[in-house]
Amino acid sequence: MSRKTEDLAGQGLDGAKTVPPVQFPYARVPKKGEATRERILEVAQISVLSKGFAATSIEEVIAEAGITKSGFFYHFHDKNELAREMLRRYVTENDRLFDDIFDRGRELADDPLQAFLIGLKLLSELVRDLPGVHPGCIIASICYQERLFDREIHMLNASSVASWNRRFLGYLEEIAAMHPPQEPIELKDLANMLSCTFDGAIIMSKVLNDPTHLERQILSYRTFIKLLFIQPQPDRPV
Repeated sequence: MSRKTEDLAGQGLDGAKTVPPVQFPYARVPKKGEATRERILEVAQISVLSKGFAATSIEEVIAEAGITKSGFFYHFHDKNELAREMLRRYVTENDRLFDDIFDRGRELADDPLQAFLIGLKLLSELVRDLPGVHPGCIIASICYQERLFDREIHMLNASSVASWNRRFLGYLEEIAAMHPPQEPIELKDLANMLSCTFDGAIIMSKVLNDPTHLERQILSYRTFIKLLFIQPQPDRPV
């Protein structure tokens, strides 16, 4: 979910193209040391998502990043610190992406339900435009190999997921205050469902080598939200 884009286009509820692109701000040009650190983190993330943290060696990262061993240890004391900073970077990028997408929905609609639906549509289009299957999730990679990491990384991993769930819960609470759900449901479970849907669809896409799963699952969640919160229209008398 951390891939950046400047070419998001949304659609209205009737399927027509109506949402202007999300404009991501350009980042400042990093200094040389910052650029090297960023390069190391990017190389490490690609490797970890491809084959796991245990199979990713410092030597491999050094060679791929085109730096010296002393250059690596200038930025990271050991592999555990590399994992911690890689996770922080991944979470920060996802936070920015969620801010951009769902804030854009709020700009385009005053109604919290319509704003959330627009945000989900933008998110589905973002993953649709990825070049191939989604590369994976650092959060899940750390979870699957939990014995490799210290307590600080586990706490950061858990707090990151909890933070995203709280974000989604906040959106849903605003919606429920204006549009009571049509069926009894715990909003906390509904918020967690979006995280589960996203990560589950990433796994499904990779296993079946079908990049369309992620977009389709997000849109299915979006349809469920519409059915749950939009009041059914009474039949007109003939």
